[in-house]
Amino acid sequence: MSALICGSVAYDNIMVFEDSFKNHILPDKIHMLNVAFLVPTLRREFGGCATNIAYNLKLLGEEPLPMATVGQDYEPYRKRLKELGIKQTYIRQLDKAFTAQAFITTDLASNQIIAFHPGAMNFSEKNKVSDAKGAKIGMVSPDGRTGMIKHAEQFAKKKIPFIFDPGQGLPMFDGDDLRHFIDLATWVTVNDYEWELLKDRTGWSESDIVSRVDALIVTLGGKGSVIYTKEKKYEIPSVKPKSVQDPTGCGDAYRAGLLYGLLNDLGWQTTGRIASLMGSIKIEHQGPQNHKFTLSQFKKRYKAAFGQSL
Repeated sequence: MSALICGSVAYDNIMVFEDSFKNHILPDKIHMLNVAFLVPTLRREFGGCATNIAYNLKLLGEEPLPMATVGQDYEPYRKRLKELGIKQTYIRQLDKAFTAQAFITTDLASNQIIAFHPGAMNFSEKNKVSDAKGAKIGMVSPDGRTGMIKHAEQFAKKKIPFIFDPGQGLPMFDGDDLRHFIDLATWVTVNDYEWELLKDRTGWSESDIVSRVDALIVTLGGKGSVIYTKEKKYEIPSVKPKSVQDPTGCGDAYRAGLLYGLLNDLGWQTTGRIASLMGSIKIEHQGPQNHKFTLSQFKKRYKAAFGQSL
């Protein structure tokens, strides 16, 4: 069974400035800012919502189908996905663009300055859901604006149930856009900040949205998550990680857990717990795609966390 995951493929360039930005930025000169930060620590991670989710779903033993647009610098990522056994059938390479990239500089106080170049992601509408074969379920994650709208409409037209996951792309859409997405979607998932923004822009309450979808999933960071359905509200606890290394990609790991539960008809209580554990395992590692486990190892951790077998 396959999940077609529409979203971004990106390189994350992460740098550490071994001081505080505030020591080098003069508040009264912010209008003429011209600063340079020496960053002796740099790492390049494989990222992007579609491939992060696919990576996690593959760890759980499924066959994800990421759908994305990438650029002329895609070759290292192509090699990685091939080694991981993740199909690239619906990843389209554009020769006159770069793959989406984030340039993140973090200081010692955990403040960040981020520049994001969307590159090929801006042309994601070139991919069509109708081209994909064998998808049982879909996901619309952060991507190019037009692509996200078209892919949601295409999923609905093909009658493929899908999760609407606006994530960091949510600010691109106004209330009409978001109401349209929700009317098309089968499920909606957001974090707690995005949830407040979604309510504000749509003017819809929790009950308004739940009346239109099969479930609304709201993640609450270390406080767990809540799954609202027409019949019941499920409160999903967080799983205490062995250590906290890096939150980057935790949301994508959680969403892979949702897809796994839905693909296998496991029910919302179990599905939410799988998603919660996925986020916890991810946060124990640097970068969004550096954690590893076998399915048997995952089941052992699930039983240890929740006292029940998966």
